Amino acid sequence: MSRRARITPTEAGLPDGGARRRTPGLRREEVAVLAGVGVSWYQWLEQGRDITVSGQVLDSVGRVLKLTSAERRHLYALAGLNPPALEVAPADRDMCDGLKRLIDAWMPFPAHIMDSYWNTVLYNDAAALVFGMRPEIVQNCLIAFFTDPIYRSRAARWEEIACQVVAQFRAACSEKPHDDGFRAVIEEARELSPEFAELWERGDVRPGGQTQKEIEHPVVGTLHVESTQLRIPARPDLAIVLHTPQPGTDTAGKLEWLTSPEGRRGSMYPIAG
Repeated sequence: MSRRARITPTEAGLPDGGARRRTPGLRREEVAVLAGVGVSWYQWLEQGRDITVSGQVLDSVGRVLKLTSAERRHLYALAGLNPPALEVAPADRDMCDGLKRLIDAWMPFPAHIMDSYWNTVLYNDAAALVFGMRPEIVQNCLIAFFTDPIYRSRAARWEEIACQVVAQFRAACSEKPHDDGFRAVIEEARELSPEFAELWERGDVRPGGQTQKEIEHPVVGTLHVESTQLRIPARPDLAIVLHTPQPGTDTAGKLEWLTSPEGRRGSMYPIAG
């Protein structure tokens, strides 16, 4: 009812009715007609009665009431249906400046941001220094993992981590099983890496979470970090990947030195090996 009250007849494409209207917003019968449902059925829906509803009908009602993606998911939940995927609201699309400040504030520890397909969106200086992230490589975290010689030369347990990476990417794909963007990444990775193709055929699935990494850096030696994926509710198409030094190691001190002016000199992209 509150959502109906905020929509004017003019916004819904109806004459406003002028002084004849006793309350602001749309009437129940107007919503029902615009959504293509019965007036009684719509009244029962507002009253929370035990009626049969479908996602298609709820989408029609949501369109008339101009519900946001979050509101539409809430409507599905109230109706006892599985909510659709959260979409990015127009007001939240331009968040990159704030997200860049976030990962820059994570310095001297590596951090990067990737989209649903694991395309690299942003990374901080520590990620460039530690993992060799740079403009000239393929800007996809999955493909770079298998094809970038600098990263591969630094990953002490690359074969073990590779199994986890592929399983996590399959879990990401399962959220949108028929998405052409995921298909394109998988096909490119198959063409470029027989190792990926072999691991992909295993069908392993693992949710994105924490992965422990051991990096053999040519300047500061062994680094022990935990890689953690964080989702952004307002931007479900993005994930922040933060790398934290493992406790009981000297990694934090090494990263502080590596990102200092002294450590940066001559160590941005040293030759692999």
